[in-house]
Amino acid sequence: MDDERVWKFEQSLWQATDEAYHERVDPECIMALSHAPHLFTGTAATEAVSGTPDWDEVTFSNKSVSRPEEGLIVVGYKVEAIKGESRFSAACTSVYRRKGHDDWSVVQHAQVAAHT
Repeated sequence: MDDERVWKFEQSLWQATDEAYHERVDPECIMALSHAPHLFTGTAATEAVSGTPDWDEVTFSNKSVSRPEEGLIVVGYKVEAIKGESRFSAACTSVYRRKGHDDWSVVQHAQVAAHT
C-alpha cells in the first residue's frame, strides 16, 4: 500500500460508520485511548470507539510512515477532527497488518489527546 492509500485508509477510519470500522479493525487489536480504562484489547478495542462521531472534517499533520517489514505498516501523525461543535485533537499511531492482497487491518492504535 503506497503512502497515499495509507492516509486514505487512516482517514476512512476517522469517518467510518461503526460497521465499516469493525471490518477494518483486527479482532486482536490493542488500543490505548484517553478514557478509562485506557488500554483496550480485542473486541473491547472496537467497542471502546463505537459511537464516536464519524467526523465531518479530519486533518492530519506531522505524518510519518514506516514499513519495518513486508506486510506491516506503522503510521504516526497529529489529527484535528471536527463534527459540528465537537473538536478533537491528538497525536496518534496505528499499525496495519496485511491479511491478503489489498486486505489490511489495524492491529494497534494509540491516541494521546491534546488538551487545549
